[in-house]
Amino acid sequence: MDPNYLIILVVIVFVVLVSVFFRFFPIGLWISALASGVHISIGTLVGMRVRRIQPHKLVLPLIKANKAGLDLTITKLETHYLAGGNVDRVINALIAAQRANIIMAFEKACAIDLAGRDVFQAVQMSVTPKVIETPTISAVAKDGIELCAKARVTVRTNIERLVGGAGEETITARVGEGIVTTIGSSETHKEVLENPDSISRTVLNKGLDAGTAYEILSIDIADVDVGRNIGAQLQMDQAEADRRIAQAKAEERRAMAVAHEQEMKASIQEMRAKVVEAEAEVPRAMASALRDGKLGVMDYYQMQNVIADTAMREGIAKGGVQPVTPDTQQGNAKKK
Repeated sequence: MDPNYLIILVVIVFVVLVSVFFRFFPIGLWISALASGVHISIGTLVGMRVRRIQPHKLVLPLIKANKAGLDLTITKLETHYLAGGNVDRVINALIAAQRANIIMAFEKACAIDLAGRDVFQAVQMSVTPKVIETPTISAVAKDGIELCAKARVTVRTNIERLVGGAGEETITARVGEGIVTTIGSSETHKEVLENPDSISRTVLNKGLDAGTAYEILSIDIADVDVGRNIGAQLQMDQAEADRRIAQAKAEERRAMAVAHEQEMKASIQEMRAKVVEAEAEVPRAMASALRDGKLGVMDYYQMQNVIADTAMREGIAKGGVQPVTPDTQQGNAKKK
């Protein structure tokens, strides 16, 4: 075998072995931990490699915690890391809580982190309160005037209720509900404009932070604007609705009256047709009576005189001229 080839092969094998060694044996990280006063065995680091854990994600936070005076072990950090937590964020939160004299156990911080909360931001909000600005909230006073208000809610994190507590959306919704209730219970909108702090006092006394992850420190009304006259608009809409209802009922009555009139006209026409039909039968009946001897000639003339007398009376009553009948014609002939 060629000696040069053998040397190259030995060098390659050596490089591979060194790479594998430093891959599974993080000597540099072990030296850094040892120099920082954190005692971690090489076997522990190798075990992390075998469990597919990047050792620097646990060793560096442990070094940070040790420098801050926190009594933690690599086993606790590894347990939290395997559970899916963010070890570095938990260590930062514990250090911040210690500096702010906030009592927070490692297990509590891990629970908050595993719950999906940013534990470091929660500690920061405990030290420095956060201001939540609500959107414009519209409410109507008892006199019907709309008021548009905006509020600023100052909150800080409640560490004890951070796990399982409601978030900022709940705070905003409750504050908005309180503002609407307070304005709605005011007799006039002028009372609200004169004392806007009455809204914040009333809302703050309702205990809106119950069951939430925050503690409300103050509620400040940032702006109050006068909106529309909702009461007048509702009255106008009601009047318009009443007018349309009355118009519809009037149209219904008119349609019923027209239909009734049409029925009456039809009934009258039917009655007239029957009268005409009956009058047409009178001459026939009289002719039949004369023919059968049931009606005499004098009876006939007497009936004609009665008819003429009735017609004359009707004419006098109407201011008309006396009608000419056969009897009047015979009387006039005798006078001549």
